[in-house]
Amino acid sequence: MAFMISGIDEAGKGPVLGPMCVAGVLMDDAANGALLKLGVKDSKQLSPKKREVLAGDIKKLAAKYFVLEVSAFQIDELRKIMTMNEIMVVCFAKVLEELRPDHAFVDAADVIAQRFGENIKKKYTREITITSEHEADVKYPIVSAASILAKVRRDLLVKELGEKIGEDLGSGYPADPKTIYFLENWVKEHGSLPDFARKSWETSRRILGEFASSQINSGILVKL
Repeated sequence: MAFMISGIDEAGKGPVLGPMCVAGVLMDDAANGALLKLGVKDSKQLSPKKREVLAGDIKKLAAKYFVLEVSAFQIDELRKIMTMNEIMVVCFAKVLEELRPDHAFVDAADVIAQRFGENIKKKYTREITITSEHEADVKYPIVSAASILAKVRRDLLVKELGEKIGEDLGSGYPADPKTIYFLENWVKEHGSLPDFARKSWETSRRILGEFASSQINSGILVKL
């Protein structure tokens, strides 16, 4: 039986809008070299078009792949009982349960990379070797492949959200002016955040707070 390896990475841990996607790719150890021939890189180093092309190639090459989608609402609910790093551990372990590799390479979502891997092993129900490193998506082609699938899926979901409401959401990240412009205008119009916004984010709280202050200053008090 072939020795199977997996790479796992996320896209969308930090945005204020939209879901987080955690992707995993399962391949035999020999197929790792084929990823290099495809030209996989960390998704941030590739154009959107190139990511889409590579995502199709990766899916054909993989023995199995899986993308876990975690909605803004789910993230807000989980943050009531655990930290974001703990959420990442649970999500990475869930992807591993779907793929069941012999050895997993993961992009560490903890300042202490080794601790992140150890915490995943505690949540995982099988015996496994885990290599947990910072910038694993740059170092290991199979993690680069996972980063591409995660990024392509999240970008598609954000695009679909924007098309559904007829608005430009930007990237969904707090540093994106388009995203902030959308949120501020949405709150002004509706008096609340959209259901795909992460209400536990400081950006969301700030925008709601500014709106409440503006209403009070204008003599109109609304219940948020």
